[in-house]
Amino acid sequence: MFDNSVGDRFARSLVPMSGSMVEFPVNGKSSSGYLSVPLSGSGPGVIVLQEWWGLVDHIKDVADRFAAEGFVALAPDMYHGESATSPDDAGKLMMALDIDRVEKDLRGAIAYLLSRSEVTSEHVGTVGFCMGGQLSLSAACANPAVGACVDFYGIHPSVTPNLESLQAPVLGFFAEKDDFVPPAAARQLEADLAVAGKTANITVFEGADHAFFNDTRTEVYDADLAATCWTRMLTFYREHVT
Repeated sequence: MFDNSVGDRFARSLVPMSGSMVEFPVNGKSSSGYLSVPLSGSGPGVIVLQEWWGLVDHIKDVADRFAAEGFVALAPDMYHGESATSPDDAGKLMMALDIDRVEKDLRGAIAYLLSRSEVTSEHVGTVGFCMGGQLSLSAACANPAVGACVDFYGIHPSVTPNLESLQAPVLGFFAEKDDFVPPAAARQLEADLAVAGKTANITVFEGADHAFFNDTRTEVYDADLAATCWTRMLTFYREHVT
């Protein structure tokens, strides 16, 4: 399915994670997230948004990968300490999200990241996977501080981004064999963004499954596609997150 040399280059690191948990203010309360800073000590900011499983090691690893590429990455904990290992439990956590609180958490996370002395950009990038993909788009629509939005097969039935208010360009990655977000849904998003006059590049990958980027899901992971999307995403952020 993929070239082993590509897979080896893109595989999860065997070294300990380089980031740490931090707390940040949200509407008079506090929230938490995983922050990873590059060895250089500074760089543009990226918000990494979790799948329905929660702020698990895979998402922290993605934040560390961004740090290795020179970005300051923050993965906010949208479940506030909870996570799941079964689809049933993950679905319950996703559907139990307080959408109003989610919006506040995202605003707080973006403001906190931009307030960090290590962050050199005036805007942040957002990226999310599955549930997080829809939250990435929603955050970009709600916050002009988002300079670039990446959506990996985003879905959440209770989150409807206001595309009219979107200012950031969108890069979307979807899968042909996705039962959660079928190709028709991806094409509808593409059409809606075009009608709204927004800049977007949506790709539906032939033969790919939902969660093809997640290298802990061996039954659906595609190293070639993951590496392709990673490279395209980094190029996209380096152009737009300034």
